[in-house]
Amino acid sequence: MNEKVNRRVTLAAQPVGAPKDSDFQMIEGSVPVPGDGEILLRTIYLSLDPYMRGRISAARSYAASVEIGQTMVGATVSSVVASNHSKFEPGQLVLGYSGWQDYEVSTGKGLTRLDPNTGPVSTALGVMGMPGLTAYVGLLDIGQPKTGETVVVSSAAGAVGSVAGQIARLKGCRTVGVAGTAEKCRYTVQEFGFEQCLNYNDSNFVERLKDACPGGIDIYFENVGGKVFDAACALMNTAGRIPVCGMISRYNDTALPKGPDTLPRLMRAILTRRLLVCGFIITDHGHRL
Repeated sequence: MNEKVNRRVTLAAQPVGAPKDSDFQMIEGSVPVPGDGEILLRTIYLSLDPYMRGRISAARSYAASVEIGQTMVGATVSSVVASNHSKFEPGQLVLGYSGWQDYEVSTGKGLTRLDPNTGPVSTALGVMGMPGLTAYVGLLDIGQPKTGETVVVSSAAGAVGSVAGQIARLKGCRTVGVAGTAEKCRYTVQEFGFEQCLNYNDSNFVERLKDACPGGIDIYFENVGGKVFDAACALMNTAGRIPVCGMISRYNDTALPKGPDTLPRLMRAILTRRLLVCGFIITDHGHRL
């Protein structure tokens, strides 16, 4: 990073459909100076997460939208460059929410000090941070896995899905992942230990999911929505659980998806099979980190 310039990315326009370059603006300015009781942070790692798409939309959501001209939000691992704060010293590493910028002045509120001796500090933005907690809460609190059950995880190669699948395995469950490329599926099996991983872009995906779950699905960890959700719901067992973490495939929609209305079929399945379908927002559980 340039030590003399603070680069920050701001929201220039609320995207319509998929975000494009012109929806954002890069602004270069001077590095801010901390005042009394403040510290200067330099961003080392920035986490780009799917929830950000909702934060740049005008639609009602669980958190306020980023305003036009405002710096984009995002969790960060930062180094303390200068400190006028009694609890922070230069050189310390912290987990914070500085967003898409090189530097930020902070009062220290909401920061968590990190110890690089306990492991890579980047894990504070992954398995040991918000994505890891998301997988933990969704699978254990809502999914409540039992030994021998079949767990299907969408977006299984992602930060949340990969952890959810590994927790399921530790609980003695069969784990079937779903991802969008053959390479992601290979990685999911070889690196994350899923028993199988299916490519939802394969023409025979629905049939392959049935073959992978001959006894049905007990827990479907939902990250994407769309045809994966429809295929999984059709295989849910009685008293199955569906933790709803995200609907990535629908985040850029500007209209209802084409095709038949699958809601009546879903509602019938929820009723007749006594399914638990539960959405959750991880910021409600932030105190557990």
